[in-house]
Amino acid sequence: MKIIFSRKGFDSSAGGVPSPIVGGRPISLPIPLELKHSRYQDLRDPTPELVVDLTHGRHSAKSYCHLDPDIDPSATRAVRPKSWRGAVGQVGAAQSHLRRQGVGPGDLFLFWGLFQHVSRANGRWRYEGHPMHLIFGWLEIDEAHLVGNRGADLINRHSWLSNHPHVRPGWERWSSHERSNNTVYIASERLSVLPFLNLPGSGVFAKGYVLTSPNSHLKSVWQVPDWLHPRSGGSGMSFHPPGRWLGGGEVRSAGRGQEFVADIGSATGALRWLEAVFVSSV
Repeated sequence: MKIIFSRKGFDSSAGGVPSPIVGGRPISLPIPLELKHSRYQDLRDPTPELVVDLTHGRHSAKSYCHLDPDIDPSATRAVRPKSWRGAVGQVGAAQSHLRRQGVGPGDLFLFWGLFQHVSRANGRWRYEGHPMHLIFGWLEIDEAHLVGNRGADLINRHSWLSNHPHVRPGWERWSSHERSNNTVYIASERLSVLPFLNLPGSGVFAKGYVLTSPNSHLKSVWQVPDWLHPRSGGSGMSFHPPGRWLGGGEVRSAGRGQEFVADIGSATGALRWLEAVFVSSV
């Protein structure tokens, strides 16, 4: 089994600001993207207002956004079909990396991003505290589909995917390489890796799991468990050569790269860590 630490949502380059933590709940803001699929105003409150206030109007409620990963059944104002399942798409170099790492059915995405606490004052949202990296959601892979720009074929098979951005028209504007390996990963119906928790195969956490080390002033320095840290006999993860792994169970997370893959095999330590993450966060 592989765990994929997958970077998603707003950050300093995509969106320009951190995603917010509202009353302890992380809300990952979908990145702006002019593919004319979804607008921020199509998303559940308070997301449209958060986008406008926190970007100081650089993005409006009418701005187009890329709702991916789509893992929260209540993320949109529209009612989801009963058959709906979470899905995430990937293209280009990031998808090529996932393919080389052998990512597929049975593997688990843990979605993380840049977040910061917010509060509301004088009718507007504003940041407080310091930004951090945290895990906000998950998706256990049931199916992986190489879509290219033939999204209609996948919609014919799974009609509830009709609004997912990676199957909608618009990929013609992307490079031939990005179009050719456009891939959609569909969630399992239930989270089989931790069946006793009785959770869906994808979802968002009520409380985020903080990756940033409490001992560092750098948000990119993570505190990681022994099963992941090579100096403690752990698996390591892609994009992180030996020089990035520090003492004290820390790692300097890579500034480039979206998908960090850890092959855990059947390591019991990793499964115990996953259980602790889910129990403390759902």
